[in-house]
Formats: sequence, structure tokens, C-alpha cells
Amino acid sequence: MTREKQSILAVRGRFLDITGVVESPSELDIRHFEDGLLLVKDGHIDGFGDWHEGKEKLPQNCAVQDHRGKLIVPGFIDTHIHYPQAEIIGAYGEQLLEWLNNYAFPAEKQYGDKSYAAEMADFFVGQLLRNGTTTALVFCTVHPESVDALFSAADKKNMRIIAGKVLMDRNAPKELLDTPETGYSESKKLIEKWHKKGRLLYAITPRFAPTSTSKQLEMAGKLKQEYPDTYLHTHLSENREEILWVKELFPERENYLDVYHHYGLTGSRSVFAHCLHLEDREWQCLQDTDSAIAFCPTSNLFLGSGLFNLHRARENNVKVGMATDVGGGTSFNMLQTLNEAYKVMQLQKQKFSAYEAFYLATLGGAKALSLDHLIGNFDVGKEADFVVLDPKATALQAKRTKKSRNIEDLLFSLIILGDDRNIAHTYVYGQLVHKREES
Repeated sequence: MTREKQSILAVRGRFLDITGVVESPSELDIRHFEDGLLLVKDGHIDGFGDWHEGKEKLPQNCAVQDHRGKLIVPGFIDTHIHYPQAEIIGAYGEQLLEWLNNYAFPAEKQYGDKSYAAEMADFFVGQLLRNGTTTALVFCTVHPESVDALFSAADKKNMRIIAGKVLMDRNAPKELLDTPETGYSESKKLIEKWHKKGRLLYAITPRFAPTSTSKQLEMAGKLKQEYPDTYLHTHLSENREEILWVKELFPERENYLDVYHHYGLTGSRSVFAHCLHLEDREWQCLQDTDSAIAFCPTSNLFLGSGLFNLHRARENNVKVGMATDVGGGTSFNMLQTLNEAYKVMQLQKQKFSAYEAFYLATLGGAKALSLDHLIGNFDVGKEADFVVLDPKATALQAKRTKKSRNIEDLLFSLIILGDDRNIAHTYVYGQLVHKREES
């Protein structure tokens, strides 16, 4: 894929985005152009607005990609996903700890093989783009080869990916264990090699507290001090048995989150997946440290882990992004993920509007990853990642679309009925990287 300077890309169609980061759903500012124009130059948004006002500014002989009849939105942002688990998606449920031992760990053993990791990384990136996901925070495996493979695959597409080598020095198969020293040294080499190369970013990645000793977490904290603009990516309070296990392993710590906080692993670029069973002090710590939560509805339901309390996150002003959590999660598709999130909220008698769901999958996800200055909406100057959604991808959806009362109703029907068939085109950094095959 070329990265030479490109001429202006002009895109016409129906556009929808959120103009700014908010603390409450009531503050969402929706920007909608029934007939809009997006201009892209050198991978960045060069202009955005109404078609009739903007068309006069088009360069002479500029070709326009006409997507009228579709809905164009910012690229989806997945704040927690495991690329080595793509091939075990939909493996018979069980609970978290049993599922890890029976499915996840055996799958991950294969990723020390460079060729296998490369094959699966290409497949994984292709699945993201097929589903309209243009940015993701990703778990690799303990093997450095897995990280090299994923970053190489993403770099070919000029895609913004955050990822890192898993740190795991106990309570896992021996083939998947490192040591505090090798975890530190291998992560350091990977950071030096990949962090901030193109659009790639590195995440220090202890799997979760039970699979790291105090020494390894201490070394992870040392890495975070040495490279403060890297990310921290891990799991927190997904399963009640897991929480009890953490209390047994770290009896000196006040709670599960305090294990991470003690070693300097909370902060504005720290993302904790799940957070289903938090204590009051953990909520307060997340707020005080500006840490973020990845909301993983499909895996939380599939593994029977619990229901995420988004209302509490709002009350505590804790950043939240949406996450598919493949392969415990059951779909790469953000529309399907939002569908399940809506049901999780319904079960708790909490409101979850189409606009709030859309926000968490775009600009809210960008905020959770401290990237809202670069991605998440169509502001001029931001990186041009966007998706063309077809609201009439199926006969049923075509019927439903005709009955849509307004743009919010159309968006809601896409969330409830949508899947990868709705992703007509995906653009990354102004380049078309996926086009739906027409049947």
C-alpha cells in the first residue's frame, strides 16, 4: 500500500458523528448532514460540511465518491480484543477460568511460530476491517513473534493499532510463561522497535493479576515509568472466582485494582477490560487516576460473568469504550456488540440510547484510548478513518429503513439488526481497505 502524498479524496453521502467528548449522555452534540461532503488529503480530514456549500471548493476535475443512500460514520474503535483467540471464537462457554485453560491457552501456544502468527495476524486485521473497526487495543501472546506479526500486518494498512506482548510468569501452561526479567527485556525491545512507528502504539500487557507475580508487575511498572506514553492493557474484575483468587494471591493489597495501582499501572493510558464487580474504592481509584474501562458485553454474557454497570461509570466520570473481546466475545462486529450492550443495560433498567452507543464506539472509545485528538469524528485535521454503512443490506433491513422516523431511529435499527453485511466500505487513513463483496 502506497503512502505517497495523495490528491484530494472527496466523499459524498449522509454523514453522522459526535462533535465533542462529554461526561453525560445528555450533553451529546450530534452532527448530521443529510447530504454532506468529506475531503481527505494525505490521510487527514481536509474539509467537512454540507455538500451544497462545499462542492464549490472542490479542486477542478476532482472525482467524487458518491455514497448517497448509505450512512458514513467514523471508524469503529475496539478497546479490548485478543487476536490469537480469533480461531476459537464460539468455543463452548464454561466460566472464565475454565474457558482460559480449555480453549484460550491451547490456542495461544501456536504463536511462537512466526509463519503461523503472520498468517493469523493478516486474517485478524482483515476481520477488523471487514467489520468497520479501524482502531483496536489488542492482546497478543507471550511470544514476541506474535507482536511482530500483528504490528507488521497493521502497518501494511497504515492502521492505528495498540498492542503488546503478554506478561505471564505463573499459573499458566509452561509453554506460555516468561519471567519478570525476560518479560521486561522482550517488552523493552518491542517498544523500541514498534512504539510510534507510523500509527502503531505499544501497550504493556500483563494478562491479569493471577498470572503475574509481584516481581513481574513491578517490572511492568518500571517499563511504564521508562516509557510513560505507552499504554497499560489488562483485565480487571471479570469473574467473581477470579476476584477471590486475586485476594488469595495478593492478601496485602486492599482490592483487585489496588494490585495494579500499587505497581504504578493505573493512569490516563491504562485500560482495564470488564470491571463488572468493582468495590466503591476501585471506582474512585479509576476516576482519580483517569483510567479507562473496556465494556465487553458479548463476552460478559457468553461466559456468564455479569452485567457491566455503565450508570456507575457515568456517575464516577470514568472513561468507557466499547470492546468485542474476541474470542470470549462472540463477534468482531461493533454493531452486534452494541446490540448486546443495549440488552445488558435493559436488564439493569438503565437507558442506553442509540446516540450514546454510537458515541462509545467512536469518539468515546477514542477518549478512552487518549486518542480523541486524532480520531473519533470528522473534525478537520483528524486522521481519516471512516466506514460506509449500508442500512439496506438485507431485505428485512430495507423494509425497516423505510419506516425509520429520523436518523436516530435509523441508527438504532442498524445497531439492533446490523452485522458485517452492513459494512459497505472501510477507509483507513484515507485509503479504501475493505469493500463488501456483492452477492
